[in-house]
Amino acid sequence: MPNIRSLDIKFLDDLFEMNGGYVLDFSDNSMARFFAEELNVDIYDDTYREHGTSKAKRLRCYLNKVDVPTSVKTLQTLWDYREGIRKHREREEWVPNAEGRFFSLLNRMQGKPDAAPAGEPPKAAFDLPKILALKQRLIDLSSMEPHPRGYAFEVWLRDAFNFYGLEAREPFRNKGEQIDGSFVLQGETYLLEAKWESAKTSAADLHAFQGKLEQKAAWARGLFVSNSGFTEDGLIAFGRGKRVVCMDGLDLFDALDRELPLNLAIDRKVRRAAETGLPFERIRDLFSR
Repeated sequence: MPNIRSLDIKFLDDLFEMNGGYVLDFSDNSMARFFAEELNVDIYDDTYREHGTSKAKRLRCYLNKVDVPTSVKTLQTLWDYREGIRKHREREEWVPNAEGRFFSLLNRMQGKPDAAPAGEPPKAAFDLPKILALKQRLIDLSSMEPHPRGYAFEVWLRDAFNFYGLEAREPFRNKGEQIDGSFVLQGETYLLEAKWESAKTSAADLHAFQGKLEQKAAWARGLFVSNSGFTEDGLIAFGRGKRVVCMDGLDLFDALDRELPLNLAIDRKVRRAAETGLPFERIRDLFSR
């Protein structure tokens, strides 16, 4: 399979219930129809029977033969089908951290790299020990004194963004203003505002950041990360339809705890903001368990 390890194969077997030769709830006919209609593929072509004739063996053979974009598209389509039937049947998730692990796998298959020193090859985007280390570093920040903690939080965000291929840039200062950094998501540049204070962030801080964005290029967007969160009144006063998306400390912890790629978590927030106009919605409400 393209860039898929043995452990990933076991994960996909569990995810799509392939251990007994089946694939989800597909019959031979419904699987043939699904691949024809959704992917324009004849999954029962003899090309895909080299490993055996069961549905699971055909799928593994197919994934082994196609290129990475086709494999990623196939897995994403199967995931969407899986989630549709799981939610329709109100079935509990049977694979721990399924969504996060699945999208981390897609990240790695597409070569989205971790930051690596010059001259060294990029690391895989899915690296459980590194995720656990990032989570512990985030927890450890809470015991620091306020002044060094603010700087350490910016460093943590830079490292976390780079781990998921977001091309983070150090804090920089324009005349009369401080920008806590920037990163690139889906080809779009985002400016970053980061705060770790005891009080929740108010509308005044959100409006101030929005004001900074309005002085930049029309396509610039912003991510405001407040570890303590945002006041409800402040979010209401800030209003809809702004160029700022918000994230709090619980969001960051949830993403790491559930092994959700940070680039995917932010992208899901951006999409929901585009749909609703609201700058903040929790990670745990955007992703299923």
